[in-house]
Amino acid sequence: KIGKSGKSWSAVSGCDVHRLEFKKFHEIALKSSNETKYWLALLRDSNLADSTKVNELLKEVIQIANMLAAGVIKLKAKKF
Repeated sequence: KIGKSGKSWSAVSGCDVHRLEFKKFHEIALKSSNETKYWLALLRDSNLADSTKVNELLKEVIQIANMLAAGVIKLKAKKF
């Protein structure tokens, strides 16, 4: 599940599409990164994986989610 949600944000962020679709792809990518954060936190909290490694991944996903969120906010502010 983590692999699937983690792959979808990278797949949609590189598409060359119309502006409205571009905004929608970023929104989908943000939702996928948030889902990835959820699954990583669940994995860490259930002690099914090394907490140190999961925390490193979680930090990276949080950074990506923050970048996507900033982009979505800017895209929503623009009138299309």
